Amino acid sequence: MKQAVIFDLDGTLLNTLGDLRAATNHALAVRGLAPRSMDEIRRFVGNGIRLLICRAMPEGTSDAEIDAALEDFKAYYAAHIHDHTVPYDGIPQLLTALRKRGMKVAVLSNKIDSASQELIAYFFPGKTDVVFGEHVGVPRKPDPTSCRMVMQQLDVQPEQVLYVGDSGTDMQTAKHAGLYAVGVTWGFRSREVLTENGADVLVDSPEQILQIIDSKG
Repeated sequence: MKQAVIFDLDGTLLNTLGDLRAATNHALAVRGLAPRSMDEIRRFVGNGIRLLICRAMPEGTSDAEIDAALEDFKAYYAAHIHDHTVPYDGIPQLLTALRKRGMKVAVLSNKIDSASQELIAYFFPGKTDVVFGEHVGVPRKPDPTSCRMVMQQLDVQPEQVLYVGDSGTDMQTAKHAGLYAVGVTWGFRSREVLTENGADVLVDSPEQILQIIDSKG
């Protein structure tokens, strides 16, 4: 029986692309560089914000300049973290339904922890048990370390957990941690990417996640 659901954040619960793009383009503009399109940002995200900046900056940019751009990104993003960010349709209702069923709910993200905590508190207050973002010294997804730490906090075993995400990184994380991997098709990556990286099932709406839980109850 499934007792918990671990969600990815960006591209799964929240559409954060608008604010990620604005912060990235701010850091680029400071350096006189051309802005990046929404499609480019969509391709760049998912492995932490330093890699986002690395991908957005010109090839061959020094580590020092990337670090400086990253600081500009962080400052702008902190001040504009939910200017354009919105929950995906049906997500607030899904979280409410999970709580009513007594399910434990966690969020596991490669986004820095402070931003992850702020976004969940702002959009979904009281709807989660654990929020875990990027921590210094903890490998990012798809390494399963952070996922196992979340399961320990939830006091659940792998067979009791549904993992929900929108990227190949998420599907790999679920597989590495021994979890049932649910790929959502409304996020930042294609159906093909989800399937190729080990998704056990794909869902086109949040309601289908409840159906999966019922079928495995």
